[in-house]
Amino acid sequence: MEVEVNPNEDTEWNDILRQHGVIPEKPKDPEPLIQEALIEAERKAYANRLEDKDLDELDALEDEEDEEFLQQYRQKRVAELSTLQQTSLFNQVYPLQKVDYAREVTEASNSAFVLVNLTSQGGNVESRVLTELWRQLAAKFGDIKFCEIRADMCIEGYPERNTPTILVYKDTEIKRQLVTLRELNGPRTKVEDLERLLIDLGALKESDVRLKKRSDSDDDRGKDDELNVEDYDDDWD
Repeated sequence: MEVEVNPNEDTEWNDILRQHGVIPEKPKDPEPLIQEALIEAERKAYANRLEDKDLDELDALEDEEDEEFLQQYRQKRVAELSTLQQTSLFNQVYPLQKVDYAREVTEASNSAFVLVNLTSQGGNVESRVLTELWRQLAAKFGDIKFCEIRADMCIEGYPERNTPTILVYKDTEIKRQLVTLRELNGPRTKVEDLERLLIDLGALKESDVRLKKRSDSDDDRGKDDELNVEDYDDDWD
């Protein structure tokens, strides 16, 4: 006579059967693991609560945070800023000549990310937008080399419709290429869109202090940029 066994029951008989491999081990209760993960996530969130704060914001938290803990973060921020200052070697857009491409781009990518803007001959809308963004990014992220060259001067017969093209070099290899700004936000591409690209590439870290939230005045400036783009669109049409 066969006796039905519920393999999920906690009985002495089932323990014996499990020891001999007759029935499988009882599945572990996932709740303790979930609870542990939630606690760890909360702990990390609390530990990282100051990650996006600059020095002024840390000073404003003196009454809310432990002074010794705040001092550690101040020192961390100062160290980060010092490192960024030391590695800010470029801070401008480098106009390229084809004969200098290997030295200024390929070889230079051994020590830094190098981004090349292949721009249009006639200055189409997206090329004009990217040229301005290139200038802003170069001034802001001096540890990344931003270069620019007219596409047809770099590659003979390069189609105008494919401009602007972004080429990303690191360690002498092309890591990414974007043909036009279609993958970003087209003619309405902003600095934030390119910063996200740089993070995805590993050229910037999410915690980079230069990626601070924009102020209201910056937001207003962004609206003005949108208006300018609309003007570009009218001209382009």
